[in-house]
Amino acid sequence: MITRNCRRFVSIVLVLGLAGAVRGEVKVNPIFSNGMVLQRGIKVPVYGTADKGEKVTVKFAGQSRTATAGDDGKWMVKLDELKASADGAELKIGDAVIKDVLVGEVWVCSGQSNMAFGMRADKETATEAPNANFPKIRWQGRMQWKGPGWAPITPKSVTRVFAVAYYFAKTLHKELDVPIGLIGRARGGTPIEAWMPPGTADDVYKKVDPKGGRSAKGRNGNLWTQHIAPLVPYGIRGAIWYQGERNAKEGTGWHYRYLQKRQVEEWRKAWSQGDFPFLWVQVPTGANGGGMAQLRDSERRALQLTPNTGMAVFYDYGPSLHPPKKRAAGRRLALWALGTTYGKKDLVYSGPLLRDKDTKTVGKTLVLSFDHVGGGLTAKGGGAELKYFEVCGADGKWVPARAVISGKTVVVSSEEVAKPVGARYLWATGGKPVVSLLNKEGLPASPFVTDPDFGKPK
Repeated sequence: MITRNCRRFVSIVLVLGLAGAVRGEVKVNPIFSNGMVLQRGIKVPVYGTADKGEKVTVKFAGQSRTATAGDDGKWMVKLDELKASADGAELKIGDAVIKDVLVGEVWVCSGQSNMAFGMRADKETATEAPNANFPKIRWQGRMQWKGPGWAPITPKSVTRVFAVAYYFAKTLHKELDVPIGLIGRARGGTPIEAWMPPGTADDVYKKVDPKGGRSAKGRNGNLWTQHIAPLVPYGIRGAIWYQGERNAKEGTGWHYRYLQKRQVEEWRKAWSQGDFPFLWVQVPTGANGGGMAQLRDSERRALQLTPNTGMAVFYDYGPSLHPPKKRAAGRRLALWALGTTYGKKDLVYSGPLLRDKDTKTVGKTLVLSFDHVGGGLTAKGGGAELKYFEVCGADGKWVPARAVISGKTVVVSSEEVAKPVGARYLWATGGKPVVSLLNKEGLPASPFVTDPDFGKPK
């Protein structure tokens, strides 16, 4: 028979044993889980927490690294650069074993509702999903995702993946033939201010609109803190972004160029991976009211303010605020990545972008020059004349313009304007997803206005 004192002794031993187990427990960041993708070609951080002073050993691909937990309990090792591998391997962290780990290209996919727009809602899913069997593309999502940590793309799992991210990854996977990891963090109806560290957005407003009284309206940095900061410093190649509609509705379309610049800078600063690529989708037609046209021009101008960024023009889709077909957006982002990040030669990866500094007034005309003309400028439907251009004189009155392709330039004029000083394109189409100017590769030109101060708060 077990006496009361004996039972008490046994209880004390069990408690002490459990306490010892808890005290010595090594915890890895939750993003490190079965099926994960590690970034190739960089020193890969592996990190977590443990008791102060505890040594943690990490083993992967023939490498072994040991770190000691600091006073705050945090530890991190960095593996030497890894080569792409589609063979699932084991990552050992202390006594824990993470299985089916691939090495390839990892991208963070973030923004608001159009990024969170899942394949389940995409109008092309009916034909896409049955063939979506890509075990080497792995999805790791939150907020709109209820599945496991990292899930391979299958006809069943694909319906929960962000549509833009899926088409982006599918294109990269086909061209690069390496595993692709997608980390999805998006939430509908959110402004860009919420996706950068607290305080930074207000700092931008103080510099560019000190008299406007703009602020982040109480949402300053909350989504950064909840959903982006916890990812740092997981090894990534870059980020894709689809957001802006909320800022347009709130009247900060002109400010957005500087907000976007600061967001990119803050993400890069946090990750400490240099100027990693940051690519975004230019918001489509939706509605030309509510500051959308102003926002689109700011997204274009943000390219000029921030190095190693890219933009997929998406104006020809819509007219819904949430275009139901996202394939073109994902593919166009992938084109930009292939042509820049991955150095695919002779690839035309963007539609024509206005070269602002080379805009010239010549007599009664305004001559507009473009980058990314590819095989040449062309008008949708053929011919040399273009639609949806406007010009204005010194009085600031906008009138429809005659626009004609001339080599790598577009010449605009109007009988109503003796000396044009400004031009704009796709600014007032009534929300219709129409385009006129393309390059011969079929990629549409970005909407624009030539005056950088147009729409600036007074």
